[in-house]
Amino acid sequence: MMGKQRTFQIRPIGLEDRGWVSLFLAEHWGEARVVTRGRIHQADRLPGFIAESEDDRIGLVTYQITGIDCELVSLNSSIDGLGVGRALLDQVKATASARACQRLWLITTNDNTKALRFYQRYGFRFKALYPEAITQSRQLKPSIPLLGNDDIPIRDELELELWLEVT
Repeated sequence: MMGKQRTFQIRPIGLEDRGWVSLFLAEHWGEARVVTRGRIHQADRLPGFIAESEDDRIGLVTYQITGIDCELVSLNSSIDGLGVGRALLDQVKATASARACQRLWLITTNDNTKALRFYQRYGFRFKALYPEAITQSRQLKPSIPLLGNDDIPIRDELELELWLEVT
């Protein structure tokens, strides 16, 4: 007999969620600050969406819109295999398109092979490689570890992008 399939909903981050957002980011990123391309994002203060299943918050995405670009700052799910990450990313993509953004982009690190696979399957393409960029990032956020996923040294930033259709 098959178990009950867990369902979830996506909703915008509300003021009442800010404490949870800070804790969730700290759990997944070491703290609420995220560094991309030499810039510090206070990710717990950014717009975004939460995935909820029953009374549990199981995923979070944050983003920053600047002009015609929408930067995906953070994306995390606490449960794999349900489509939470894709649903959150779909919501950001729809929001960015509705706000006349032409490009959705993100930075990830060279060790983040799971994310690289996920984003490429979604349709993102490689835009740029920034060798040794993490050295500069560690000056802004010293908590970035030397080793990442699968004990791969964290050294480089990779920029991925997805061109959008304006709705």
